[in-house]
Amino acid sequence: MSGIAAENIRGILLDIEGTTTSISFVYDVLFPYARQHVREFLQNHAGNAPVREALARLREQHTADVAQGLSPPAVRADVDTVIVYVNWLMDRDSKAEPLKALQGMIWEEGYRRSEVHGHIYTDVPVAFERWHQEGKIIAIFSSGSVLAQKLLFGATTAGNLTPFITEYFDTTTGPKRQAESYRKIARSLSLAPEQIVFVSDVVEELDAAAAAEMNTLLCVRPGNHPQPPSQHALIHSFDEMA
Repeated sequence: MSGIAAENIRGILLDIEGTTTSISFVYDVLFPYARQHVREFLQNHAGNAPVREALARLREQHTADVAQGLSPPAVRADVDTVIVYVNWLMDRDSKAEPLKALQGMIWEEGYRRSEVHGHIYTDVPVAFERWHQEGKIIAIFSSGSVLAQKLLFGATTAGNLTPFITEYFDTTTGPKRQAESYRKIARSLSLAPEQIVFVSDVVEELDAAAAAEMNTLLCVRPGNHPQPPSQHALIHSFDEMA
């Protein structure tokens, strides 16, 4: 497994963007879909409890943004100002949890309507099947919400891959660039960090995982952002992890 002793690996922890899924899918399909449908979604579902909770947390996020001196657009009781603020957050590629929750609910409707299908690289389902047969745990750690992760893998262009995935983690576990987040994941999976390999396209995330004593692989896919030099082994496909 690219220099890692495969017999010692019991868990495969995967990033999504740039690792299992093209960055262009997230930025060219998912984000525009949420932006185009946020008004319709809020008009139709603003009374639902999960949506009300997300909106309340968005207002808390707005207060935090103001306190940080970020000058976000004003948010009042009307839907129009909420939409302006949501678009402002998306313009900044914000990882704010209430934004991710709202986007996830919008995407859920899109997947249910079959207007969205999750992109995955062709080597991913093959690798999932192989790791499953080897008895390895497959888990996901992404800045996207757990709901968004389940939706993507549940309706991919290759079908439903969720039966292969044991656990999903998002930034409610902790920041992806802090070692403690990876220690928490290892504990949740009942594995030692050194029994897990984390695969991501971002060196800073891999540095944090390595600091937690996980094995690491830098995934280099077409269209990924250039990364600084590092000591992490490189792969271009999950086939190289055989």
